[in-house]
Amino acid sequence: MPAESTPDTGIADEATTGPRHGASGRRRAGGKRRKALLVTAWTAAGIVVLGGTGVGYLYFKLNGNLKGVDINQALGTDRPMKVDNGSENLLVLGSDTRSGSNKGLGGGTDDGTGRSDTAMIVHLYKGHQQASVVSIPRDTLVDRPACTDTKGVTHTAAPRSMFNEAYSTGGAACAVKTVESITGVRMDHYVEVDFSGFQKLIDDLGGVKVTTTKDINDTKSHLDLTAGMHTLNGQQSLGLVRTRHGVGDGSDLGRIQLQQAFIKALANQVKDIGVLTSPTKLYDLADTATKAVTTDSDLASVKNLASFANGLKGISSSHMNMVTMPVEYDPADPNRVLMQKAKAQLVWDALKNDRPIPASATKGTVTGGAKGVVTSS
Repeated sequence: MPAESTPDTGIADEATTGPRHGASGRRRAGGKRRKALLVTAWTAAGIVVLGGTGVGYLYFKLNGNLKGVDINQALGTDRPMKVDNGSENLLVLGSDTRSGSNKGLGGGTDDGTGRSDTAMIVHLYKGHQQASVVSIPRDTLVDRPACTDTKGVTHTAAPRSMFNEAYSTGGAACAVKTVESITGVRMDHYVEVDFSGFQKLIDDLGGVKVTTTKDINDTKSHLDLTAGMHTLNGQQSLGLVRTRHGVGDGSDLGRIQLQQAFIKALANQVKDIGVLTSPTKLYDLADTATKAVTTDSDLASVKNLASFANGLKGISSSHMNMVTMPVEYDPADPNRVLMQKAKAQLVWDALKNDRPIPASATKGTVTGGAKGVVTSS
C-alpha cells in the first residue's frame, strides 16, 4: 500500500524525481482561514472575497458579467457516474485565444481559435478543507472522443490528438468530455479564464509577490526577471504562467511547475490584500473576476458562484496538493507526451474514492525541471 498524506497533516507536494529531457531533440516551445482555493482558477480570488463579505446588493449588478455554458445538456448521460461522497471535481481551463482583448497577450499571435493553454482538475475533498489539483499537460497525446458542443454540433473522434485541441475543436463541452474520457472522473463544474481577465485581475489585486531562484528571460512570453524577490504585475504574471523557454527544459511540463508555484503564491497572498476595507477596490475586483470567467450554467450567477467559493474559504495553500498528471515522452515524437496509464490510474482512483493522491503516482515521472525556480515571497 503506498504511503499517503493525511487530512490531518495536509497533503504533500508531488515527487519531482525523474528524467529530464534536454535541449537537444526536445521542444523549446516547450482569515484565520485563508480564502484560497478558487484562486486555482486564477480569477476566483476576487469572487471568494466577494462571497465572504455578504454584500448581496452587488450580485445583481455583477450577474450580467458572467458567461455560462450548459455542459450537462451538451454531454447528456454518457458520462462517468457522479460519486455521492461529498467531494466535487472542477475543471479549470486557461484559454489561450488571442483574438479581441486577448490579442497580443502572452506572446505570439493566432487566428482567434482558442486552445486550453492550461488545464487543471481541482478535486475538493469531503468537507472542503483539502484539495488536490492535477495539471494536464497541453501537449499530451490522447484519443479524443466524439463529442457534441454546446451549439449542438457533433465532432468526430480523433486518435493521437493533442489534449488542448479538444477545446479548439468543440469548446468547453468537448474539453470536459475529453477529460472525463481519459480519467473516468466526472467533472461537476467548469471554470474558464482568459488572458486579458487574468492580467487585469492581478493588477487589481496589486500584483503577486514571488521569489525567483534563477534569472528568467523569455522573449516569447515577454518575461525578464532577475533572481530575487518581485511583485509581479498582470503582464509579468501572465508571462510567468506561460513561459516555457526561459526555465527548466523548455517544455510544457516546466511551465506547469511555474503555474503551480504561482497559484500557491497567489493563494498565500489573498488574505493580505486588504480589499475588505475598500468597497471600491472590492467592487473593481469582483467586476474584473466576473468578466474574466466562463462557468458551467450551475455556477453562472454571482450568487451561486460566491456561495460556492465561500464554502471553500477554509482551504489554505498548505492544504492544496498540486501534481502533474503522470506522463512519459512519446517515443515517436519527443515533442509530445503520453499519459502513464498505470500511475495515472492511481490518481484517478484516489479522486473517485476521495482519498489523497499517493506519492507513488508521481514518483519517477517527468516534470520539466523547473521545480523550485519560483517560490512564495
